[in-house]
Amino acid sequence: MAELALFVSAFLAATILPFSSEAAFVVALKNDMPPLNAMIAASSGNILAIIFNYYLGYFLYEKTKTKLLSSKLGKKSYDYGHKYGYATLLLSWLPLIGDPLTLVAGLVRLKFVWFVLCAGSLRVIRYYFLTTIF
Repeated sequence: MAELALFVSAFLAATILPFSSEAAFVVALKNDMPPLNAMIAASSGNILAIIFNYYLGYFLYEKTKTKLLSSKLGKKSYDYGHKYGYATLLLSWLPLIGDPLTLVAGLVRLKFVWFVLCAGSLRVIRYYFLTTIF
């Protein structure tokens, strides 16, 4: 049951709620959850959330592409996202800015497989790093 709570916490923290999944992860470890169970629960919740964010951005593009691409700033931002999108995913594990970057990845239509490999693996590495500290 604790694993499910950690999964939900990690999912919500990466989508709509402004709190730290890392804090919930550390609490789970401190309450004697096996590190592998904690990593699987938190990583899978977080990865599913960034996939949700990606597709939210993907569908937002369909709703906003005319307006987005008709302005000079919108076109420039879209082109910038294509040019540096994968590089900015290296920051997607960071608190506050990381989750919006996963939405932008869908908005600028980065290739889904590369998105999941890059952003997802960074999420797993983050939780692994936390297990080594705590």
